[in-house]
Amino acid sequence: MPQSQSWDPDRYAQNARFVADLGMPVVELLEPEPGEYILDLGCGDGALTEKLADMGCTVVGVDGSAEQIKAARGRGLDAHTMDGHHLTYEPTFDAVFSNAALHWMKRPDEVIAGVWNALKPGGRFVAECGGHGCVNTIVTALMEGLQRRGIQDSKINPWYFPTDDEYGKRLEKQGFVMHYIALIPRPTPLPGDIIGWLETFAESFTSRLPEAERGEFLAEVRTALVPKLCDENGQWTADYIRLRFAAEKPQ
Repeated sequence: MPQSQSWDPDRYAQNARFVADLGMPVVELLEPEPGEYILDLGCGDGALTEKLADMGCTVVGVDGSAEQIKAARGRGLDAHTMDGHHLTYEPTFDAVFSNAALHWMKRPDEVIAGVWNALKPGGRFVAECGGHGCVNTIVTALMEGLQRRGIQDSKINPWYFPTDDEYGKRLEKQGFVMHYIALIPRPTPLPGDIIGWLETFAESFTSRLPEAERGEFLAEVRTALVPKLCDENGQWTADYIRLRFAAEKPQ
């Protein structure tokens, strides 16, 4: 069965607005200047793309989800449906920016090559994504729940969470000069119950089950996670680890 992950902009806004809200440190690392031409790779519904535009940049957003692109266009943004593995841009951008998207792209060398081709000489590639160990507690509970149902397949996991050393070497192999790269533990309070997070992000796991069994499966995963990620006040915190970097295409 193929991986399945859909993006409902309304559900995303309800359960995952923190993704954009916590994205300002990588915007600050980008140091955007008014008038710069920037590509937002994996722009989602355009919440951060809009912030870059408000800073005076000319921004193009791309995302693999047509539904999210429709939401981004609803903000008045220049946004296009495009697979991040197959960027088609010539070297015209001053910077490529990405927040919380690269870990969904499991062929990183293809992504990096496309970014390289889109950047002018001297252009910057600045991004943050999930890093090694990100949401490992959640992934373990999901995989164990599926294994109890006789489902074992390493391809179920839709995410690529590299170490800083690994991703840095991939960037340097392409020709980028690294200015900064780090893994940053960031336990992240969720806006509601973990079920909302699972329904938003974990369809690649739940899609392996008949629809009638998915509610019971998620409830079982939730029960396994309560002692690890939920405090006595009912606050859920996901075990996020971020990979943040800034690289440059030499002149």
